[in-house]
Amino acid sequence: MALLSVENVTKRYDQTVAVNDISFEARPRRILGLLGPNGAGKTSTIRMITHITAPDDGTITYDGRAVGAWSQRRMGYLPEERGLYKKLGVEEQLLYLGELRGLSRRAAREKIDYWLERFEATDWKPKKTDELSKGMQQKIQFIATLLHEPSLYIFDEPFSGLDPLNSELLRDIILELREEGVTILFASHRMEQVEQLCDDICLMSQGNIVLNGPLREIKHRFGRDAVVLEFEDDDDGAFLDRLEEENRIRIGNRSHHRAEMRLVDGTPARRVLEEAMQHTDDIHRFEVTAPPMSDIFSEVVREKQGREAVAR
Repeated sequence: MALLSVENVTKRYDQTVAVNDISFEARPRRILGLLGPNGAGKTSTIRMITHITAPDDGTITYDGRAVGAWSQRRMGYLPEERGLYKKLGVEEQLLYLGELRGLSRRAAREKIDYWLERFEATDWKPKKTDELSKGMQQKIQFIATLLHEPSLYIFDEPFSGLDPLNSELLRDIILELREEGVTILFASHRMEQVEQLCDDICLMSQGNIVLNGPLREIKHRFGRDAVVLEFEDDDDGAFLDRLEEENRIRIGNRSHHRAEMRLVDGTPARRVLEEAMQHTDDIHRFEVTAPPMSDIFSEVVREKQGREAVAR
């Protein structure tokens, strides 16, 4: 299986620099998360990788060759936007898309039957796209991406419109593909999804890469100063508010019986545990861990903006 390499790539639209001199690699048997908020430059980058548009500067190669029409045939691209024909039946549509990718009709039928059965969707064959829910359409589009068994997969927000059970099924299939040795690029603004799936990450903001490398190494670099606490308490965790007022912690996600927080200014984790033991009825979970990618992203972007402000 082959390497995807993006080297010093820039893309401009009139006066707007959508992608600014970025470089990264996606390797076989690993999932690379292309991560960032809407407008970060992810989609512009994907459009250049898939040879829909060309870079203004830099090079994009796959298997040692510049991407082009030849590489499109070896890619499976699941775009964020729906791209199905509304009035075609599911089987008819998948047959057409499979044959476009070079499959014989017989081979396409066999693969369609396999994947529809895998998704428990065999009875969808005669249904037209506009009869399907958004989640059902997403599954059909996912199947269309898999049919020709490409060596490079690009998934752009693949879980859009899916319920938790179908999201889990898609995750399992993506992980199976990784074990088969293909190269996978997974684009999302949902950082928790990338964190669950990816081996490597490329974090983008305003067209720039602000963080790039193996996920474990990046998480390790940012230490273990996050605490997850699940508890029973009739006082809605008022002790956490007091710790935050004392600048001991910074609370992130929080619900009635659960809180995620960051330790501030060297506060030891045991301080939170001691307060929880004193002020809660029961503790179901206390975990000290690396910060979530959403926190890491915010921290890196704030630091970058601070450096740029000083430079000006």
